[in-house]
Amino acid sequence: MTFNRIVVNPNICQGQPTIRGTRITVAVILRMIASGMTVQDIADGYPELNEDDVRQAAAYGAWLASEQTRPYPA
Repeated sequence: MTFNRIVVNPNICQGQPTIRGTRITVAVILRMIASGMTVQDIADGYPELNEDDVRQAAAYGAWLASEQTRPYPA
């Protein structure tokens, strides 16, 4: 999956993933979703975001959560 709306820049928000062109972090969007806000609620509350930005932030969070680490053999 391509995350063309998500950027990581060490000089913006201490390197946290943000929505491109903003200082809105993926974590902030995920917290809003977790609190029960809808994609439309978030987009309405943040005019610099559109619904696709919010959806991609959710997909990015899901992708991160699904990563698995495997221990190196001893």
